[in-house]
Amino acid sequence: MAIERVILLAIIATSLISVASAVAGTASYYTVYVPSACYGFQDQGVLVAAANRNLYNNGAACGSFYNVQCTGRTNLGVLQPCKGGSVRVKIVDLCPGCVDGQLDLSQEAFSTIADLNAGKILIDYTR
Repeated sequence: MAIERVILLAIIATSLISVASAVAGTASYYTVYVPSACYGFQDQGVLVAAANRNLYNNGAACGSFYNVQCTGRTNLGVLQPCKGGSVRVKIVDLCPGCVDGQLDLSQEAFSTIADLNAGKILIDYTR
């Protein structure tokens, strides 16, 4: 019984750490993935993202993976843009026009978690 409690507490603690480290932000999408700031003309697939300047950190974020989840709408165009679930993306580029907390997802990644017609959504993302 004591071991079961320890395991349960470990699971709860892990869940809290994961929730606490989520970053709230926004996501838009783009459609041309090559060339990229991180990999030049090397194709990195379609589940990719461009990071805002702070996250990009002079290229330190290149190759990092993030789990992104849609949490809501940013405009009145699409009232319920989220599809549920999350998508795992690889940072391959810099988004010079993105503000802190914003990711520019590939069209394929964005459409996995939200309606493309929304254009921009609220997100949580974790590493």
